[in-house]
Amino acid sequence: MYERSRAREAREDQGRERPLTVHHLNQLLLVCSVVLLVAVAAVRISSRSGLPSLLVYLGIGVLMGQDGIGDIHFDNAELTQVIGYAALVVILAEGGLGTKWKEIGPALPAASALALVGVAVSVGVTATAAHHLIGLEWRQALIIGAVVSSTDAAAVFSVLRKIPLPARVTGTLEAESGFNDAPVVILVVAFSTAGPIEHWYVLVGKIALELAIGAAVGLAVGWLGSWGLRHVALPASGLYPIAVMAIAVAAYAAGALAHGSGFLAVYLAAMVMGNARLPHWPATRGFADGLGWIAQIGMFVLLGLLVTPSELGDDIVPALLIGLVLTMVARPLSVVACLTPFRVPWQEQSLMSWAGLRGAVPIILATIPMVNGVEGSRRIFNIVFILVVVYTLVQGPTLPWLARKLHLGDRSEAADLGIESAPLERLRGHLLSVAIPEGSRMHGVEVHELRLPAGSAVTLVVREGKSFVPLPSTVLRRGDELLVVATDPVRDAAERRLRAVGRGGKLAGWLGTSGDES
Repeated sequence: MYERSRAREAREDQGRERPLTVHHLNQLLLVCSVVLLVAVAAVRISSRSGLPSLLVYLGIGVLMGQDGIGDIHFDNAELTQVIGYAALVVILAEGGLGTKWKEIGPALPAASALALVGVAVSVGVTATAAHHLIGLEWRQALIIGAVVSSTDAAAVFSVLRKIPLPARVTGTLEAESGFNDAPVVILVVAFSTAGPIEHWYVLVGKIALELAIGAAVGLAVGWLGSWGLRHVALPASGLYPIAVMAIAVAAYAAGALAHGSGFLAVYLAAMVMGNARLPHWPATRGFADGLGWIAQIGMFVLLGLLVTPSELGDDIVPALLIGLVLTMVARPLSVVACLTPFRVPWQEQSLMSWAGLRGAVPIILATIPMVNGVEGSRRIFNIVFILVVVYTLVQGPTLPWLARKLHLGDRSEAADLGIESAPLERLRGHLLSVAIPEGSRMHGVEVHELRLPAGSAVTLVVREGKSFVPLPSTVLRRGDELLVVATDPVRDAAERRLRAVGRGGKLAGWLGTSGDES
């Protein structure tokens, strides 16, 4: 009894010496809020400088780490990998929601070739260089080759959407970044597993099977989710963004549980929903965009915490050499090998060779050999970290300059309308909120010239903060917001007509301008 009493008293004394749990929580919330605010403020620096946000957030993590002013000791590679995977799911979902069928459809064959054949070429060339130039063992060289062969979705989306490139170039690069994570993850896991490395044909078969399962699951979940959201009126508009992201995450989980590629499943499911004209779409898009930023910030800061800058000195030269081979040899070779059969012009091939941006994904993948205990895995992580930072710093800001030099800017396309749909279930109709942006060819069109289908009508116009009921002769202007009421049967036709006029003006349809986005 005496010993139990003493043990209980010792536990109580120990508990009294510790701060309250609520106090711990308050401190944690304060630190997280400050970091998030600083990171959000850093978005402006990233946007104005042209640098991918990766570098800013990684820098924040490094400053908070054990060699920085924060002196936070963090070395949990397994936790970093789990959180990184979760963040990547959100980033891929956000990217898929913003991808248009009209851009990605023609680019699918080329993007698929880059994601499969291009990855194989890049892995082979980079691994050979790492083995012969740096002296790494073949297993370590293959791991590095596979890790850095994946283009990063977050980096590609954040940079390319600010550059007015031709739709084929943008579609190819975005689709490649969404597709190539799956085969690269399979390769890295295979190379990091103890025992002999599987034969190449076994890996090819495994990759093909997982991609097929992931694609089937993603398309099915995306179609079912979009059908449900279009036919079921939720009680609050704020539930639609949450439902869309939940469906995208469910696609990842379903694909992974079916032993397929969860990353491909979430990207395709989000892309299907993003092209389905869902209710309250602008709000959903804004929510996904904000969630994607939070995922990037958390993932990059955590990766910055994991690195130890004092250990990087010996790996700078090897990282620069491997990165030079990857950027100047492996990536151009893979682009030429994959895109030449599709007769892609050399200017576009040159830009896509330089636009193979690496970001947080390779650094996350570099934690896989660390978790599996591969010999030399810490050096692999350091090399990948240096390579990503240096070559992102070089490639990201120079992309707009290279696009101008190659005469690949494309500012001629009219801006698309922002259309938000709210279902009126009891009235069996829909209320469409239409925003006319700068560059829209709907500017100067009279209301009657919209030629909306019977069963739909423009009921209100908001101009410079004032609203009025339009006449058939009312001329629409840039910056106007319209409220269009449409019955269930003509809802889709009304939206297609509005988008067609936004692209082609009052003669849309007669001149072949379509409102379809597929």
